[in-house]
Amino acid sequence: MFKNLSVIGVGLMGGSIACKAREQGLAKHIVGVGYPAQALNLQRAESLGVVDQVSYFGETAEAVLAQSDCVIIAVPVGSIEQIFLELKGIWNPDAVYSDVGSTKGSVIQSARNVFGVVPDNFVPVHPIAGAENSGVDAAQLELFTGKRVIITPTENSSAKALLTLRVFWEKLGARVSTMDSDHHDAVLAATCHLPHVLAFSLVRLLDKKDSHDEIFKYAAGGFKDFTRIASSDPGMWLDICMNNKDELIPLIRQINDELEEIAQFLIKGDSESVFKTFSTAKSARQRFLDQCD
Repeated sequence: MFKNLSVIGVGLMGGSIACKAREQGLAKHIVGVGYPAQALNLQRAESLGVVDQVSYFGETAEAVLAQSDCVIIAVPVGSIEQIFLELKGIWNPDAVYSDVGSTKGSVIQSARNVFGVVPDNFVPVHPIAGAENSGVDAAQLELFTGKRVIITPTENSSAKALLTLRVFWEKLGARVSTMDSDHHDAVLAATCHLPHVLAFSLVRLLDKKDSHDEIFKYAAGGFKDFTRIASSDPGMWLDICMNNKDELIPLIRQINDELEEIAQFLIKGDSESVFKTFSTAKSARQRFLDQCD
């Protein structure tokens, strides 16, 4: 499918893309790209066979990227504008470019900031897949198998680039959907970003208590399941929350209202309202599970 695939940022996402692309024969040559400060992770990616070659900005990356026919940007969303600046002088109109950022409005704005308009061969993409671990050692061959991937085209996106990225992700095993970027950010704030904030907040709350050691010692499996995502990379989630704060802040306020309402039910001894609240939530979750089947 591609002669030269370059992956900028070979961590969980970028590494998983490279692994699956190799297995599926989607690229003849795969290069991991980054900065010299990331040399240890990139060298690890090369030693594991995740990529064929590593290249660094300010050294050989510019020449490599100029010859790539597909470039995937797999860095935290807060770093994407800097990557666009690195790519601006070597942008190849015959290649296809994409990203895997969890917020799309900020990525599109970063492209506009650097290029004036979003290049027609750049297609914003968000794979709804991940894990709490990071780095190339966390890469998984089947990370995207059966998972949803959302393409958020811009007004400039070329039909050729869109088709190429759709086929690429389908060959990686994903189920591909298309969505407006603003709608994407609203939906993901509710279903992904807010849950991470809640998990981080709950663990922080309990850790502040004098009896935190005992609390964690006797925590049951439900606590472990609910707070698993609090093991995620704080730097990455800082970027995501800051870049989607306009959607996230109202949701945080709404969840505060929900919790306060339950607190008032308990204060009043209104067991019927508590039961109704829990039952409604249980039914809603079952509808979600039925859609997943």
